[in-house]
Amino acid sequence: MTDPATVRDEFLAALRTERGLAPNTVQAYRRDLDQYLAFLEQRGVADPAEGDIAAFVAALRARGLRPSTVVRKLAAVRGLHRFAVMEALATADPTLLVDGPRRGASLPKALTVAEVEAILASPDPETPLGARDSALMEFLYATGSRVTEAVDLDTTDIDLDTASAVVTGKGSKQRMVLLGRYAVDAIARYLPYRLELIGGRGDPGALFVNARGGRLTRQGMWGIVRRHAAGAGIDIERVSPHVLRHSAATHMVEGGADLRSIQEMLGHASISTTQVYTRVSPAHLLEVYRTAHPRGL
Repeated sequence: MTDPATVRDEFLAALRTERGLAPNTVQAYRRDLDQYLAFLEQRGVADPAEGDIAAFVAALRARGLRPSTVVRKLAAVRGLHRFAVMEALATADPTLLVDGPRRGASLPKALTVAEVEAILASPDPETPLGARDSALMEFLYATGSRVTEAVDLDTTDIDLDTASAVVTGKGSKQRMVLLGRYAVDAIARYLPYRLELIGGRGDPGALFVNARGGRLTRQGMWGIVRRHAAGAGIDIERVSPHVLRHSAATHMVEGGADLRSIQEMLGHASISTTQVYTRVSPAHLLEVYRTAHPRGL
């Protein structure tokens, strides 16, 4: 196999240019592969094609990592070796002989509607940052968007007249999402404050900006959601932008929405992913059963 670091860099470049993966995703691949190559170096393995993948997996498990984390790291290693063989940079793929651990089906627990409403009511919409926080969280919950999609959203991507927005998801795929009345009102109230936050600086184009007028980051959005969860008296360990996304999907299922519509809203490539995200409560299933089944009463 060609120099491992060189193959890694070429593989990462292919992920960016050919598969259109987001920079954050590519960086995650880099971290996992750097850990793998360091493991091989420690064991004195000069040619990764001759490496002991099972030993790498065992070392990950010995660290007490969650199965989902081990699966992710092994997927990065598999991708590297597959790429090396396809590009004739290696003659063998040692990962073909290894069965990876099964990914756990752990899901973030959806918040109740009352809990979401309490979080959304936490910001003070009469202040610049409060209006921004309200608009952001209403957008996340209304659309089920990923945090990165909200970070990348520009003012030109939204249309309050049609109550819609265009977000750019994984693989640079764009989709239209709909905004409810609450989200439209919150964004409309925030827009004048947005200009106040930018001040005399150049407009970054971002819809959601920070206190210095620049584009709000992923970390900034996490902090906003957790801060208002705490303000609503909810354990912040239960709350994140992704939990708002999961809660939006779950509440729509419980409200009677079909999975195909939710798949389109969330931007899932496969309906199976949507099914995992939208597991409903046993109480709701019982209600549906009693209502819909001929002998359910």
